[in-house]
Amino acid sequence: MIERDDIRAAVASGLINEKQAAGLISLSDSRRSARENLNPGDEPFELFKGFNEIFIVIGLLILSTGWWGVVALALGDEIVNLQDYAMVVSLIGAGILWLLSEYFVRKRRMVAPAIALSIMFAANAAFGITAVMSEPFMIAQNDFSSVPLPLFLSTLAILVYWWRFRVPFAMAMIAVGLFITAIVYAASREGRVADMSEFFLLSAGGPFAWITLVLGILVFAVAMMFDMSDPHRVTRRSANGFWLHVVAAPALVNTMALSLLDQDSNLILLAVLMLFAVVAIVIDRRSFLIAAIGYIVALAATVFDGDGAALTVLILGVVLLLLGAFWERIRARILRLMPGFIPLHRLPPSQV
Repeated sequence: MIERDDIRAAVASGLINEKQAAGLISLSDSRRSARENLNPGDEPFELFKGFNEIFIVIGLLILSTGWWGVVALALGDEIVNLQDYAMVVSLIGAGILWLLSEYFVRKRRMVAPAIALSIMFAANAAFGITAVMSEPFMIAQNDFSSVPLPLFLSTLAILVYWWRFRVPFAMAMIAVGLFITAIVYAASREGRVADMSEFFLLSAGGPFAWITLVLGILVFAVAMMFDMSDPHRVTRRSANGFWLHVVAAPALVNTMALSLLDQDSNLILLAVLMLFAVVAIVIDRRSFLIAAIGYIVALAATVFDGDGAALTVLILGVVLLLLGAFWERIRARILRLMPGFIPLHRLPPSQV
């Protein structure tokens, strides 16, 4: 192992300069933080670093509740005209959230407060922009043509937040914002949704299932760009990829797999899910697979029914347990079978 004294000696000898030495030390610290206490080949995942972060998140939630209570008291009888004050309230709220983010995210680098602040910033932006730009009377008549633009601008606001603070969870909200914007835009063009199946089935005839499929592919592609730029999973780029995979997997399953489930094509469905599993194993993303399977199980229990769905869920549970127990061994064997054009050097190395 290379120690700090070795790096100092390399600087003194002229082998590397001070900037390169600082970069090496920073990379070493990042890798140690990301991989500390993880088994070889495990996928880094962190929602909070300690109870103090939970303490701060609770404080943020109480602060948010108090803020809206003060706004309601300040407006008094004018609460019915909240739309007139929405932009001012939203701008003040955005300023407070931005300052809090500067301290807790950029300076303290806290994980849970970063997630909470990004959610609050997104909700605040959506409230202010939608309240000012949308037409409530049109919405009351099921005319949503005034809603897509405010939703899109709200998504851009989250993108600005991510650009400044690089909160990985915000990347997932950007993807979800684009999904919602596209769905609402399609609904405003197509009219009222006749049946819930239009959101899930390619055979339904509406554009909604195709929208989720196309956007799911795009989100997956962006997630892979982040992953391939950080194959050892030691920087925030990998965390961005993690959250994008959590969004992309249900979007892809939403159409391909569920269309097969609706037609009782259980064998073909299992083949499609095996393809999902192979992709997840090759890119070493358990999050991609668990999000996909979890989405299927949730919808099979609520939207779809029948003996075939129950059997499929049972098989999926068995598959998940087997993959969890032998993930690294299975991955090592699959990687040996991969063709040469797949850039395995840009993916996490096998630990077996």
